[in-house]
Amino acid sequence: MTRLLAAALALTGLAACAPPGPTATAGKLVVAGYGGSYQEAFEQAVVPEFEKSCSCEVTYIAGSSIDTVAKLKAQKDAPQIDVALIDDGPQAQAASAGLLAKLDPDAVTRLDKVARVARIPGDVGVGFALTATGLAYNTKWYAENGLPAPRKLADLADPRLKGRVVLPSITNTYGVGALILAAREGDGSIDSGFAGLEKVAANAFTFDATADVSNYFLQGQAVATVWGGSRVETLADKSFPISFVYPETGAIPLLATANVVNRAPHPELAQRFVNALLEPGIQERLAAEGYDGPTVTDAHLEPELAKRVVGSEQAAHMQPLDWRDVNSKRAAWTDRWTKEIEQ
Repeated sequence: MTRLLAAALALTGLAACAPPGPTATAGKLVVAGYGGSYQEAFEQAVVPEFEKSCSCEVTYIAGSSIDTVAKLKAQKDAPQIDVALIDDGPQAQAASAGLLAKLDPDAVTRLDKVARVARIPGDVGVGFALTATGLAYNTKWYAENGLPAPRKLADLADPRLKGRVVLPSITNTYGVGALILAAREGDGSIDSGFAGLEKVAANAFTFDATADVSNYFLQGQAVATVWGGSRVETLADKSFPISFVYPETGAIPLLATANVVNRAPHPELAQRFVNALLEPGIQERLAAEGYDGPTVTDAHLEPELAKRVVGSEQAAHMQPLDWRDVNSKRAAWTDRWTKEIEQ
């Protein structure tokens, strides 16, 4: 934890989460969230100072959004998780299943600073970071092999990419994004989406369910994929030749949401933790560490950093998904995907 971060947190109000008084007892907060590079950024930018300011211990459980929601369902009668950090699609499922609690405006005092795109109906959770689902490719490999940068998902069906594409599984949010991107490149129907994706899948050597395909790129197995902009930028920071592409038909906004679990073991600490994620200093630090676009209106980024995250201009050209509609059809899509795509 750098002195810069400590100063930023103090200035932006995380310290307002004051240590408990003499009659209070220290808590042990359990947060379930994303793994990989995201976990690294989160544990550097958020956890240490929250533990100090609230005299509590935070346990971070890494997993995909689908994994986290599955845990919430399994623990519904006796929750063991306090805060769930999950993508907007699975979040809608969890909210519909009654697994999430409404945020308390007296505890989550920064809700009025959250941009409309990140507000969730009924304030059952809140978006704390924004990225985009688009394309990622190894710039060095493409250049050496004379391939132009991809402009749309269909470009990943190029026969020269045979066995060099990693595609996300339909079980994670990027997989749904890939299907929707393919549909938008067709006639807009899911049938055209499956038809387009089947062509790309012919080049895939695997379908990843973890949402973190960094190792496939680092080991030279993959040179192209459907992935999130923030994860691409994080890998690029390791001096890896990778670039993110906003598809010509439009990228898909991907909202990371923070949620208090219904009947959480430590509901008050959970509410305060969610509020901490909405502090401008934390949002700015998450952008710097993990390249997630801020969702609060009073966060400010340096110009060079702002170029690497989703800003208001990019967001304006992205078409959000209707997750209620998507989730109502997802079981059927998953069954069809298993038969037609991951054969």
